[in-house]
Amino acid sequence: MTASFLRRECLKFHQMKHIFEILDKMRCLRKRSTVSFLGVLVVFLLFMNLYIEDSYVLEGDKQLIRETSTHQLNSERYVHTFKDLSNFSGAINVTYRYLASTPLQRKRFLTIGLSSVKRKKGNYLLETIKSIFEQSSYEELKEISVVVHLADFNSSWREAMVQDITQKFAHHIIAGRLIVIHAPEEYYPILDGLKRNYNDPEDRVRFRSKQNVDYAFLLNFCANTSDYYVMLEDDVRCSKNFLTAIKKVITSLEGTYWVTLEFSKLGYIGKLYHSHDLPRLAHFLLMFYQEMPCDWLLTHFRGLLAQKNVIRFKPSLFQHMGYYSSYKGTENKLKDDDFEEESSDIPDNPPASLYTNMNVFENYEASKAYSNVDEYFWGKPPSIGDVFVIVFENPTVIKKIKVNTGTEDRQNDILHHGVVDVGKNVILFKQSRQCDTYIRLGEFKNGNFEMSDVNQKIPFDIQCMRIYVTKTQKEWLIIRSISIWTS
Repeated sequence: MTASFLRRECLKFHQMKHIFEILDKMRCLRKRSTVSFLGVLVVFLLFMNLYIEDSYVLEGDKQLIRETSTHQLNSERYVHTFKDLSNFSGAINVTYRYLASTPLQRKRFLTIGLSSVKRKKGNYLLETIKSIFEQSSYEELKEISVVVHLADFNSSWREAMVQDITQKFAHHIIAGRLIVIHAPEEYYPILDGLKRNYNDPEDRVRFRSKQNVDYAFLLNFCANTSDYYVMLEDDVRCSKNFLTAIKKVITSLEGTYWVTLEFSKLGYIGKLYHSHDLPRLAHFLLMFYQEMPCDWLLTHFRGLLAQKNVIRFKPSLFQHMGYYSSYKGTENKLKDDDFEEESSDIPDNPPASLYTNMNVFENYEASKAYSNVDEYFWGKPPSIGDVFVIVFENPTVIKKIKVNTGTEDRQNDILHHGVVDVGKNVILFKQSRQCDTYIRLGEFKNGNFEMSDVNQKIPFDIQCMRIYVTKTQKEWLIIRSISIWTS
């Protein structure tokens, strides 16, 4: 035997001796300690693993085991773990039960996901499914699929729901537009005895933790069914032609980076994702399922993927219609006051560059007025002759223009005296592009401007649109939105 071998064996002997001394002390303290026998066994096995596989376990893996055994997760480890998780592109290993479906014939443009459980009061699932299909045109129906996850463990309830769904929506199931699934209970993690974050009662913690897993399994299933995915709840009403509105928004953001687009300001309703992000989101929800509600987790997910700000569009395309919550049947009267039944009124806002000589306040730059995102332009008091100019990338046939200034909480920050002009012949003027010829469309009234049939009033394709201040004002100016509809 070599000296190094003897030293290694001696070290192992002292390690084992130390382990048994620890176990002996813990056994003596068992009556006074909160450490269970199972905890002792886990610690023992972890140390044994380090002893037996000493030559095979990497030093980094040893450290991870030690941290896991003490349930310590600092912020650095938190981010590191998410980076590892973000590389997961494969599906979570779940064998789903197909409760109602036909084979998906082809990949669609959009999958709409719903997760539903038995409610103590009320049931809105059938109305939600009905609204999705009724508010979609025949052409739109070709591009969507609806996946319903019946996530309740009560088999009698599931069977009754499947019967109702198949009776009312049989033709959509046959066409492959509607799929009903269930993830069996044996795939779920522990749902009892979880951490009571935010001092929530145990049943509330169980409910929201299970909901995170419900959604994770739903996202996992939908990862390859379409190009995009939108999450709804099971008590939602849709606006007319919502798919066309979503496609219009996606097209307008072509070339820009986004993780989540929001088409409702409520909860987990109307949140849109690229389908390629669904596996990572599913893993993320599973990893932190007991930490916080799903809509809070989504905020962290978006931030970790480097989308700093919320990108929410108005009008909202989805409205909460349930009166009773799925948690204990409590009253839930939340409504989205930005919801509009007719979503076809969402503007096109063709690609353009923007310029203003007004004094911009902080980061409320001009571009924020030219979108349906819930942001705006804000400038210090404008003077006569100040302009806000939009120069389109291509000459445009415009049907309708609508400009709104001021906000609900700053109702006096409107354009008190101004006009809207449209122009042609783009030139370079003072280091910005503008038109050299303008035609006046009309004046602002009470801070707003709106005109239809612009293409019938203007004899040329429009290259510029200009807001022109006709009188100096002492109030600041908010341009809340500039909306343009093309032919």
